Amino acid sequence: MSNESTAFPGESSASLGRRDMLKSAGALLAASTTGLTAEAAVGGEAAAAGGAGSAAAGGAGAAAASGTAPGAPRATSLRQGMVSFMLAHEQFPVPELVRLGASAERAGFDMLATSDHFQPWQANERHSGEAWITLGALGQQTNRAWMGPTVTCPTLRYHPAVVAEAFATLSQLYPGRIFLGLGSGEALNEQAATGQWPAWRERWDRLIEAVTIIRQLWTGNPLQHKGAHYTVSGKLYDPPAKPIPLLLAANGPKAMKLAGQHGDGLITDPQTWKEYKGEWESGARAAGKSPAEMPVLVEAFVVVGDQSDAQTAAKLWNFIPKAFKGYHNIPDPAQIERQAQAELPLPKVYGDWTVSTDPGAHVQAIKKLFDSGVTIVNIHSGQPDQQKVLEFYGKEVLPRVRGNPAPASRSANPH
Repeated sequence: MSNESTAFPGESSASLGRRDMLKSAGALLAASTTGLTAEAAVGGEAAAAGGAGSAAAGGAGAAAASGTAPGAPRATSLRQGMVSFMLAHEQFPVPELVRLGASAERAGFDMLATSDHFQPWQANERHSGEAWITLGALGQQTNRAWMGPTVTCPTLRYHPAVVAEAFATLSQLYPGRIFLGLGSGEALNEQAATGQWPAWRERWDRLIEAVTIIRQLWTGNPLQHKGAHYTVSGKLYDPPAKPIPLLLAANGPKAMKLAGQHGDGLITDPQTWKEYKGEWESGARAAGKSPAEMPVLVEAFVVVGDQSDAQTAAKLWNFIPKAFKGYHNIPDPAQIERQAQAELPLPKVYGDWTVSTDPGAHVQAIKKLFDSGVTIVNIHSGQPDQQKVLEFYGKEVLPRVRGNPAPASRSANPH
């Protein structure tokens, strides 16, 4: 999930020519980047909004407070009513994710979101490919869908200047199709890769400073930044071809307010949105932004099947209810898996998921989120047969969400 800690201490075959392009894109991304973290957090107990920023050129301190950089156009082109499909690096290898992403676009999904991990949450998930390379390859196999991570951590494993360069490069390859979701990380990624896992306040300060640097570099203007955690002296010679929406993840009340202040939009879960929508809106307004014009992405777990199918999927996502209630501080996926199995019965894991073969149940769940103010619903299924989910949504669900009901003969019986 694209969440953050709720503890507040003191995520078709190509022609030969297209394959050559794909190799070139992969080489370019590998040369200019090395990866990012995954579904992490913006939030927790609050540091003051101005506490992390430091001297970036051209008045960046004030810019950081409102989530903008001098000269950077506001990226607001993510429209309302979008349905995204989650490509989980934890559960599937990259070549399969690329195939699934292309299939999701053909099925009618508007966006392709990826997790961004060094390790999976649980050892039994068995995979953890590099998200930026996936995005580069995926762009070669798709034509219109938005793409980006939910979420990347720009603070420890990777320097924010490298994050800025990587996503500017992706924008050059696929202009108008790239978004960037950011959060403050998990120990299974940051500590495992670097040996570092600072206290919450430092992780938050690093995130705000990283956002400032990324926005400044995306302007293409020279940057002289010497902050509490990062020093940058230079510029991006190839800034983004088009504005890149920068969404921040949050799942607690203070984090929601901070995400509203510093992001172009929000990444969260259904329960957090329901409980703390007002805090996010308050933060956005305090920074001079209109919440109604900002994208809100909510990740929704689904199962196209019955309770047995839900249990199979939940075994791989057993950690979800406590992901950011302690498990994010554990660097070992095997330990997270053991604790989740001991502490979280499977019905508790999938209790809030949409589990049904009735298209109406899935349509209703999506429309309920839209009615609450969510603009992007990110469909995440932990089922092994992802193609089954994509075909069901493409034929039965997405047309109904958009007001074009599928023929009645296609409808499955409800469970």
